[in-house]
Amino acid sequence: MAAVNDNPSAAGTTLHYIFDPMCGWCYAAAPLVEAARGVPGLKVAFHGGGMMTGANRRAITPQWRNYVMPHDRRIAELTGQPFGEAYFDGLLRDTGAVMDSEPPTTAVLAAEALREGGGLDMIHRLQRAHYVEGRRVADADVLATLAAELGFDRGDFASAFSRLAGEATSRHIAASRQLLQRAGGQGFPTFVLVQADGGASRVDVGPWLGRADEWKAQLATLVVPSPATAAAGAGPASCGPDSCAI
Repeated sequence: MAAVNDNPSAAGTTLHYIFDPMCGWCYAAAPLVEAARGVPGLKVAFHGGGMMTGANRRAITPQWRNYVMPHDRRIAELTGQPFGEAYFDGLLRDTGAVMDSEPPTTAVLAAEALREGGGLDMIHRLQRAHYVEGRRVADADVLATLAAELGFDRGDFASAFSRLAGEATSRHIAASRQLLQRAGGQGFPTFVLVQADGGASRVDVGPWLGRADEWKAQLATLVVPSPATAAAGAGPASCGPDSCAI
């Protein structure tokens, strides 16, 4: 496959997670992401692809609800991921709500800017807020509340959000889409494992959905430590069948 990392991480192996906060199949893979964060010597890096931005923003309609519900039911059956009544019979009936990936992506970037690993924490919290709690995760007030629930100072988060909104988020989305293209991915989520020497391989997570413990064990066998990591010992962990198309 084409190279996906022009500056390989000296820290060892990195799992690149190309996602969108409004993507149901990314929510399906959320337990795999959380499991990967616990693999010693493996870094997990996120890349928000902006699935529902610009002209692709989408208002909630009865037709949209009818379209997504079968997919959501399938995700629940395959993975055990919960979907709340507040989502099925609340948000998906809220015709005033808009599906917009840009504000939650900015929130993820702001959380990471404030705390290493905070971006992945925010992704996980956004997914639960959307699919279980049925909250409007494109609304600034909701995002600020979620950040506070994760322990971020409201003022610090607001400042980081303001600084990263607009152009900075657009650049991140553009870079994520370029990465997706170079990796040969067809949609979200796409996972790419990059070793310290720059060797890269796309990882099909479809067979691992609903099997987080087995996935974690398999990932551990694929981690190749950098010379520095090997000399010092393993460092701490840090931050299919279907996908969501752009």
